[in-house]
Formats: sequence, C-alpha cells, structure tokens
Amino acid sequence: MKILVVAATKAELTFLYQHFSLQEGDFIEDKKFDILITGVGMVATAFALGKHLSPKYNLVLNLGIAGAFDRSIELGGIVNITEDIFAELGAEDGENFLTITDLGFGESAYNSKNSIKIGLPKVSGVTVNRVSGNERNIKNLVKRLNPKTESMEGAAVLYACHQERIDCLQIRSISNYVEPRNRDKWKIGLAIKNLNDWAIAFLTDMN
Repeated sequence: MKILVVAATKAELTFLYQHFSLQEGDFIEDKKFDILITGVGMVATAFALGKHLSPKYNLVLNLGIAGAFDRSIELGGIVNITEDIFAELGAEDGENFLTITDLGFGESAYNSKNSIKIGLPKVSGVTVNRVSGNERNIKNLVKRLNPKTESMEGAAVLYACHQERIDCLQIRSISNYVEPRNRDKWKIGLAIKNLNDWAIAFLTDMN
C-alpha cells in the first residue's frame, strides 16, 4: 500500500521525521510512504494536493492538531474525523446561513472513505478559514452544525480524495478547546507528541 501523509506544518510531524530519519522538505518520497506539507489553510492545502495527489496512492493520511468543541475529549486526545464540513462556504441570508448545498452549487460535507479499522473515536469536524474565538460565533456554529472538532484543512483533504476516489483517514490530536482565545490553556506539545506516537505506530504496522 502506498500512503501519502499530509499535514499543514512540519512542526506537527516533528517526531515522525525524526523516527524515520527523513530528509527535510515539504514533499518527501520514501520507500514506505510519502509526506506532503501543504501549508496552513484550505487554499494552500488544495494547491499542494493538486500538484501531488495521484492515483498511485492507495491512502491519504491527513494528520494534524485541532480544536475541540466537545470537552469530553481530553486535551492531547486523538480522534478519527470521519465527516468534515466547510463551515463558512455559502451565503448569509439575514440571520440564517445557506450552505453551498442549499444554494445548489455543490456539497459542503465530505466523509472519509476507507476500510481500515482503527480504535479511535469517530467524530465530525468543521473546517474554517477563521479559527473560532468569539463566544457568540462559537455558539452559532455549534447550534448550526454541532461539530466536535475544528481545523483549517480537513475538509479540503477529504474533498480532494473524494474527487480522485482515493481512500482517506483524517486523524487529529486535540491541542485546545474552542473558546475565546487563551494560549495559556493550549497543550500543543502534548497534542503533537501523542499524534506522532500514533502515526509512527500506524505507519510501522502498515508497512
């Protein structure tokens, strides 16, 4: 099985690079798997995948950290995001929001497709251009979509894999809760460590 590992930043894969003695670079081709560092956000992710995603890959493994709306998920906890939604793609209609699906121009939600069984909680997420940090906006987003997690890239990866009919896993570790911005509460180091431990074990088993 040929796997493409996709992440927004190299920092999120720090220990994976070290463990497999990988060279530096944003696109690395290795015997066991390839790595693509896209940059942060949907646009950068879509551009990078447009250049490098191809039918030679059997699986795309999207790795990264995320915020959690659901406080029953511990900071540093790892989740399998099986549905991801473009939360801001659509139109405002007064106090209401019309999705791209409502407008008849496409789909706003995408599901991961794969036959791999992993023992991680399955959750739904949203992908945003603007990370939530306003209490009113957070409440509106939860009321409208009831997501468990938030990232800036996930739905773009699922979209690309859907278009190319390539299996995909989106695995994220929770670095913070979605709330008014307070970096002192974040656990980025713990989230990255746990994410990399899981990824190293998974990639070792798959190869």
